[in-house]
Amino acid sequence: MTQNILSQSNVTVRGNGKRTILFAPGFGCDQNMWRYVYPAFEADYRVILFDYIGTGQSDIQAYDPNKYNNLSAYAEDLIKICSSLDLKETIFVGHSVGSTIGILASIQRPDLFKHIILIGPSPCYLNDPPEYAGGFEREDLLGLIDMMERNYIGWAKFFAPTVMSNPDRPELTLELEESFCSTDPLIAKQFALATFFADNRKDMEKVTVPSLILQCANDVIAPIEVGEYVHNKLADSTLKLMQATGHCPHVSHPEETIQLMKDYLQNRLPDQKQQGSRRL
Repeated sequence: MTQNILSQSNVTVRGNGKRTILFAPGFGCDQNMWRYVYPAFEADYRVILFDYIGTGQSDIQAYDPNKYNNLSAYAEDLIKICSSLDLKETIFVGHSVGSTIGILASIQRPDLFKHIILIGPSPCYLNDPPEYAGGFEREDLLGLIDMMERNYIGWAKFFAPTVMSNPDRPELTLELEESFCSTDPLIAKQFALATFFADNRKDMEKVTVPSLILQCANDVIAPIEVGEYVHNKLADSTLKLMQATGHCPHVSHPEETIQLMKDYLQNRLPDQKQQGSRRL
């Protein structure tokens, strides 16, 4: 079982530190999207990277559509990865839906996590007025799903610039578009349904692990109101508003992302302060 989940999820282990930091991708992305960020932590951490089953270089044969129709299944895989590597008090870093997956895992097994860092998190993408503004109407999301079914390549070309939101850097949009297109359309559609129609707002108050929320400017996928909502619901959270624009600051603005992560960890982890002061 240990080797199965590690090979199926294409788990990669780097670095030599005593503490462990684990990076979880967002929707339509794989571990390669962290390549601008994780090297900055290899000197002080054991770095864990992985792909969701059905995406990236994971074992496509392990994908079960009857299982992966909700985010809890992905959280279960995350727990299995941590257990297989005998991880405890891990620093978890999740992007977008990866944040929610990490939150669900931390609720089930809080002992596995020391801190959770959430980049562009959203517990619910649907508007629910007047109490909640998720950013999308149901008709908008249904339209995206319909576009995925009818013209997946066209959907990728439409959705990638919306997510990246850095029009002056078209190479980043192209990379995200190619990442979307590398996933089987049927798997991508099911992951999209599980992601964009989930409502995990009630789970926010169950989280006991301290968290950092990184909120980008002009993020149409997870607007600032969503970041503030998550901050207000999580018991021990820190909200940092970024200069970075769009929904993928670890790709578009990795230096700022790294700096904010290190600042938070150096303040929260006493044994990291001295190392951090030398490095930055």
